[in-house]
Amino acid sequence: MLSLTFGALGVVFGDIGTSPLYSLQTIFSLDHNRVATTHEDVYGVISLVFWAVTIVVSIKYVVFILRADNDGEGGDLALAALARRAVRAGGKRFTLVMVLGVFSASLFSGDSVITPAISVLSAVEGLAVPAPGLHDLILPISMTIIVILFVVQRFGTSVVGKLFGPVMVVWFVTIGVLGLTKIIPNPAIIRALSPTYALEFWFQRPFIAFIAMGAVVLSITGAEALYADMGHFGRSPIRRAWFFLVFPCLTLNYLGQGALITESPGAIRNPFFLLGPSWAQWPMVILATLATVIASQAVISGAFSVARQAERLGYLPRLTVLHTSEHESGQIYIPSVNWSLFVGVLVLMVTFRTSQHLATAYGLAVTGTLVLSSTLFLVYAESAWKWAKWRLVLVGVLFYSIELTFLAANLAKVIHGGWLPLSIAAVVATTMFTWRRGASIVSGMRREKEGQLTEFIEYLRGCEVTRVPGVAVFLHPDNQTTPLAFRENVAFNHVTHENVYIVSAVSRNVPHVAPDELLKFSSLGDPYDGVAHIQLNFGFQDDQDVPQALRAAREQGINLDPDEAFYFLSRISVQHGSLPGLSKWRKRLFLGMAHNAANPAVYYRLPEDRTVVMGAQVHF
Repeated sequence: MLSLTFGALGVVFGDIGTSPLYSLQTIFSLDHNRVATTHEDVYGVISLVFWAVTIVVSIKYVVFILRADNDGEGGDLALAALARRAVRAGGKRFTLVMVLGVFSASLFSGDSVITPAISVLSAVEGLAVPAPGLHDLILPISMTIIVILFVVQRFGTSVVGKLFGPVMVVWFVTIGVLGLTKIIPNPAIIRALSPTYALEFWFQRPFIAFIAMGAVVLSITGAEALYADMGHFGRSPIRRAWFFLVFPCLTLNYLGQGALITESPGAIRNPFFLLGPSWAQWPMVILATLATVIASQAVISGAFSVARQAERLGYLPRLTVLHTSEHESGQIYIPSVNWSLFVGVLVLMVTFRTSQHLATAYGLAVTGTLVLSSTLFLVYAESAWKWAKWRLVLVGVLFYSIELTFLAANLAKVIHGGWLPLSIAAVVATTMFTWRRGASIVSGMRREKEGQLTEFIEYLRGCEVTRVPGVAVFLHPDNQTTPLAFRENVAFNHVTHENVYIVSAVSRNVPHVAPDELLKFSSLGDPYDGVAHIQLNFGFQDDQDVPQALRAAREQGINLDPDEAFYFLSRISVQHGSLPGLSKWRKRLFLGMAHNAANPAVYYRLPEDRTVVMGAQVHF
């Protein structure tokens, strides 16, 4: 537990843990020219920040949503899959929850591109406090750090977490102590924890408070990554780390910055780095840089988890997924996602150049994700936990009152950069829905070519086909139609093996499948014709290693040695045609994804020297 807690500190809390670097600075920024440094405004802002963190992060995510784990996995797609199991099949909500899950995952993708850029830039910009002459080096240094961060991803979140965990302990203790140094001489700032100051701010200056909420949301960025990363470390380590270290230290630092601003209004130019003495500014820049690298790690790890969930749920093509831990199946590395994020982050850094400019684009994707996650959670709570309506209304009002305000306040950012995460989300959502629709169309065409399996087995009994010794495993989606490779092997080679097993790898709507549910055997009605079906059930977080899973067949008395069998893959080559169902540009998008999908032999961990690929073409 202690090891996982340290690992969670090094991966999960980096994003929200570095929010003090830029959140209050942005709220009091001269660009806004609206939130003043008066006693009333400062206390009101600190109260807003504290209660936003308390309600959205502590209550919503840590207390409630972490309970809605999908067999240990988190993220809005996992929550959507969980909710879909609970609602009535075929109803409107059955389809709606997955659509909301896809949109939420898409918004998270937009956030995943912006977070590394703004986090690292905000830390390196601290160089300008002790050494203004280094201003021109901020961007090159930030880009170098990003390059290193994405290169080390292949070593896995376990290694990264163990490396960064101690750093984050030092970070949180340090920012807590820095806050205390300003709270002790000005203890009155503690009164800002009262919600009355936030309410007074709203009632006395409603328009200014509304504008401020557009930047207050920066204090809770990373909450969605906290849930998405749950599969890497588990619920308990995340909760312990949050309540015993992260939340108290964040609160102390925000209070300290508020005290500093009340006594020195000029400190709004960079209240975080001006908290400490001048001699500590250089060490704080270095520590902050390390912490923001870890902040980036939180969303990158979350992006890996979300991408694999989308692939297993049928919204993305096969991805090359590398496992980086022998003990935690959720700790993965996806090269295509890693390098796509890398390119996106570098483009943003070169385009926006400063964290202040990026802050205008930040927040809209986060608030959209927050609202969608609340909706999915309430659907699940009603369907699975059977919550009473009064409880749903109470919790819904508590969450939506803050999150919809955040969303409305950030809508003004659309024309000032907020279009960027929305554009990224739109591209990702379009890609996912296109793949889902295209795969459905191609699957229908494929079934027509394959023909009924029972009819093909009857055909084999009446024709002259040579039976050769050995075992053939044909990977195929189901036991209703004939694997194309099976049909083509008989048609061109006029042979079949003594024992033929049609193996279907099925992705279940759960993250992990119990060992006793892994394998289901069927003789297809005749145990003597040499053709049988095996269904392998995998969760959407399980490694689909077919030979390893088939070892369970021998334990059930099935004559199948996966180390001696020959594996046959049916390949469908998809070509552009005139079939209706998708527009031309979406067909091109689907074809591009299909041609770049992971090699199924590698995906299913099949041995290269005993794998044969055969198939046909389809035009759609």
